[in-house]
Amino acid sequence: MSQNANPGAVLRGAVDLSSLRNRPQPPAPGTAAVPAGAPAAAGTAGLVRDATDETFGEILELSRTVPVVIDLWAEWCGPCKQLSPILESVIAELAGRLVLVKVDVDANPQLAQAFRAQSIPMVVALVAGQPVPLFTGAVPEQQVREVFAQLLQLAAQNGVTGTLSVSDADAGESDAESAEASEPPLPPLHAAAFAAIEEGDYDAAIAAYEQALVENPKDEDARAGLGQVRLLSRVTGLELEAARAAAAAAPTDVAAQFAVADLDIAGGHVDDAFGRLLDLFAALPDDERAPVRERLLELFGLIGDPDPRVIRARSRLASLLF
Repeated sequence: MSQNANPGAVLRGAVDLSSLRNRPQPPAPGTAAVPAGAPAAAGTAGLVRDATDETFGEILELSRTVPVVIDLWAEWCGPCKQLSPILESVIAELAGRLVLVKVDVDANPQLAQAFRAQSIPMVVALVAGQPVPLFTGAVPEQQVREVFAQLLQLAAQNGVTGTLSVSDADAGESDAESAEASEPPLPPLHAAAFAAIEEGDYDAAIAAYEQALVENPKDEDARAGLGQVRLLSRVTGLELEAARAAAAAAPTDVAAQFAVADLDIAGGHVDDAFGRLLDLFAALPDDERAPVRERLLELFGLIGDPDPRVIRARSRLASLLF
C-alpha cells in the first residue's frame, strides 16, 4: 500500500461535509441501488460520474448504500491523468460494488477545502456519509486494487454492502460515453503506452512514449506521459522507510536522495521532494550537479509549469545557478 493509504481511519473532525448534506438533488438517471449479491448490469454507465459543490449531497446519500471513491483532480495535474484511467479500470472490474466520483478541485473549491486537498491526485472514499482517506499521488494499478479490497472490507463492517445496478438500455448513452465517443482515438504509440501501463510493463510504455517523441518532438502529451511512467517505474518496489533511512545516512548520495524524492512525488508531497533535491543541488560541487538539475526539470514537467510549487522551486533553482 502507499505510505499514505489508510482505509481503516475515518477523518472524523478533519473533514466537514455538513454544509453539503441537505441540498435537494435530482436523482441520477438510470441508476438504482440494489442489495449485495444481486447481479450488476454488464455496462459501466453510472459507475463513473462527476460531482460538484452543488450536487455532492446526492453522492453523500449514495454512500449509505454503496461505497463511493472520490477522485480529486485538476486539468493541469499530470499524475491525475495517469491515475484516472487506472481508477476507472478497477471500478469497472468491481461491477457496481464501488462507484467512482470525480471532483475537479479548481471548479469546486468548497469540496477541495472540505477534503483539505493540499496535493492531488487525492483519493478518498465515503462510507455511510463518512470520509475515509485512501491515498495521494499516482499509484500502480495493483496497489489500487489492494486499497479498494480493504475499502470493501471496511464498508462491509459498517453495513454498506449494496451494489449499483445500471441499465444501459433504460438509461440511454451516458454523458461520459457520449464524450468518450466524440473524442478522437489515441495515436497508436500512445495507445500502446497505455496498454503497457495497464499490464504493468513500464519499460514498454517508456519505449512507446520515447518513440512518439522521436517522431514528434513537440508531442507534449507523450512528454508528460513519459515523465509519469518513468516515475512509476522508479518507485515500483521501493520501501519508504528503507529509502528514508538510506537518504538520512548519506545526505549527498544522489541515488538515495532521488529515491525519496520520487516516493514523495508519487505520494503527493511535492514541496518535500523539490526541497530535498534543491538542498542536494546546493550541497554538491558544481561538476556533480547536472543529474540533480535534470531530475528537477523532469519533475517540474511532471507536475506542470503553472503549479505554484514548481514556480517556487524554479525560482530557488535559478538563485542557486546564478
